[in-house]
Amino acid sequence: MAQRTVLLVLFDDVQSLDVTGPVEVFAGAEKHTPGTYRIRTASLDGAPVRTSSGLTVVPDQALAAASEPDTLIVPGGQGTRNPDPRLIEWLRGQGPHVRRLVSVCTGAILLARAGLLDGRRATTHWAYSDRLARDHPAVDVDPDPIYVRDGHVATSAGVTSGIDLALALVEEDLDREAALTVARHLVVFLRRPGNQAQFSAQLAAQTARREPLREVQRWITEHPGADLGVESLAARAGLSPRHFARAFRAETGMTPGRYVDRVRIEHARRLLEDTGAGVEQVSRASGYGTPEAMRRAFVSALGTAPAEYRRRFRPAPEPARTAPTTGTAPTADSTRDARTTRTR
Repeated sequence: MAQRTVLLVLFDDVQSLDVTGPVEVFAGAEKHTPGTYRIRTASLDGAPVRTSSGLTVVPDQALAAASEPDTLIVPGGQGTRNPDPRLIEWLRGQGPHVRRLVSVCTGAILLARAGLLDGRRATTHWAYSDRLARDHPAVDVDPDPIYVRDGHVATSAGVTSGIDLALALVEEDLDREAALTVARHLVVFLRRPGNQAQFSAQLAAQTARREPLREVQRWITEHPGADLGVESLAARAGLSPRHFARAFRAETGMTPGRYVDRVRIEHARRLLEDTGAGVEQVSRASGYGTPEAMRRAFVSALGTAPAEYRRRFRPAPEPARTAPTTGTAPTADSTRDARTTRTR
């Protein structure tokens, strides 16, 4: 495969992890498969930039001197609030011609200003999604996923989601084993699917003010397989079902049913990712009752069935390391068998 150039745009007050996260992923892939990626950074005038956390980053070159890359990555940060007009013009001219145009976090705001997201579905950091939608009505903003692909444009949510998206791009370019090797090296144990929500249920919902409702939230999280109907939860809180449902939504920002749905799918995902439990066992433990009910929930929320989710996102087991009983070296066939097992 021909070497692909990955170019990251730098500017003052850029979020440092938006830059270094994807860089580490592509650099790791280059180490795994030499000759795959050439990683470059560039600022408007080629001058060093100071990140929002105070780090100084020295770019490789000026944007005007950069050759057309295969993948152009635009990070976010406080510097996206009042960008240099020259940067927007450069993006407007270059964006349509690259094979992949990528933003991390509020880098989507720069792409939107350049008109590169018009008519496309996109995401950004949850705290800025309303602003993106308000200021750029031609963009179909989805505030929930950790990344979105629409044609040759890919946008990711807040900060660390740039690592998830970069790993997905590496898997697309190379294969799952290469992406998983990089993820393990970075101690990113599990690669999240793009349509996984930016928040867990516990983070997405507010913590209720009243103790009975907080206790119900804890109970749901700790007992996803229990009866979590409104009547049962209301009895636990000592309220009538109607009063409970109204109070829960007012204090947490979501209905009890929505909260239960999120908790159950997160619990099922963790079991599929971290254990060898069968799909039927996982469905019961997560409160779905049947594999078919869990399959419908997964397809609706994640766009994939549980078995496929496990295949894609559970780390492959390491091969068993046992000493040969005869003292002889392993055969070519045994080595090939171990490698095949590891990559399934």
